[in-house]
Amino acid sequence: QVQLVESGGGLVQAGGSLRLSCAASGRTFSPYAMGWFRQAPGKEREFVAAISWSGGTTYYADLVKGRFTISRDNAKNTAYLQMNSLKPEDTARYYCAARLSDAQGIMMGNIDYWGLGTLVTVSS
Repeated sequence: QVQLVESGGGLVQAGGSLRLSCAASGRTFSPYAMGWFRQAPGKEREFVAAISWSGGTTYYADLVKGRFTISRDNAKNTAYLQMNSLKPEDTARYYCAARLSDAQGIMMGNIDYWGLGTLVTVSS
């Protein structure tokens, strides 16, 4: 089992930045890819970004490419999502995800573990 806890959400003005963190605990000795999804009110959960165990491979949704950056620190069992140039349409609950395999699988929605999410609100 892998437990995921997100933090770093909050209220920010359009054009601002936030950095989300996802701390993993439990079965962290196994290689696992990590990623972020988001769900806005009344909408389906959507893929945002994913990163491989080594950090050498990343994937991004087109909507966030160039604005968001995913990274990880395996020594701290933590993944990050740096979000810049935020827009009101980025408002959503952001969920951390882990997969005991490749990052591409996260992009395809094949998730082994989910966090409970952290709320990001971008005001106009």
